[in-house]
Amino acid sequence: MWRIIRVLIVSLLGITAAQAQTWEIGLNAGANGYMGDLNQRNLAQVSGFAIGGYLKRNFNGYLSAKVQYNFGQIGAADSTSKYQEFRERNLSFTSRLHELSLIGEFNFMEFQPASSRNYYTPFIYAGIAAVNFNPQTMYQGETYDLRPLMTEGQAQPYSKTALAIPYGVGFKYNVSGKLNLIADIGYRTAFTDYLDDVSGYYAPKSNFTNSVSRGLSDRTGERNGIFTGQPGTQRGDLRKRDTYMFFGFTISYTFVSDKCYY
Repeated sequence: MWRIIRVLIVSLLGITAAQAQTWEIGLNAGANGYMGDLNQRNLAQVSGFAIGGYLKRNFNGYLSAKVQYNFGQIGAADSTSKYQEFRERNLSFTSRLHELSLIGEFNFMEFQPASSRNYYTPFIYAGIAAVNFNPQTMYQGETYDLRPLMTEGQAQPYSKTALAIPYGVGFKYNVSGKLNLIADIGYRTAFTDYLDDVSGYYAPKSNFTNSVSRGLSDRTGERNGIFTGQPGTQRGDLRKRDTYMFFGFTISYTFVSDKCYY
């Protein structure tokens, strides 16, 4: 992951542009969401909080690029689902996310704090990110990291770091002078299906030598003693990638020199 982080930072600092460059810093707070094997239908389901910050370079009133760090928490539980088949599956997880991204933004209206006629603009963004995750769950009163338990009978643990593609929309408003208020929502398509530790099929119980791994591989019978997770039957939704989102508000400050925008 640290190699990816260095590449993202160097990419931003190495971008070249004319004298119309300005630097901007921002702090954001909001919420996290997750879509995957334990939440297949609700694109706006909130599952935790999120905070972060960024360093941005504005090339002109329309284009900018930033390095951003976000921290958040996602989670889901089959026990809260309104669908019986998910409640019977009885899986659950929580995971902290550490994301570092390189993102490009495009303003639909020229936006130049302290010098532009426009005090607001909608914008879109897209980029590339590295996300670190660690799904956990409660089992018999204890909290367990799921990745090393290989609950689907994997030959080795999946990576806890994945690439992701961020994309989203937002709205900027120049509050006063160089101070801005920003609202945005963005989704991330992660190049992993294990944000929630669920992906494919139930593995044979005989494959597990660890009793905790065996118990967490199939949780269908924890309430009634009838386990229905037969080997080879579907455990996840079989989609190749999970998705997560950040949305919230940002307060930013733009450092504008006398030469900027002229």
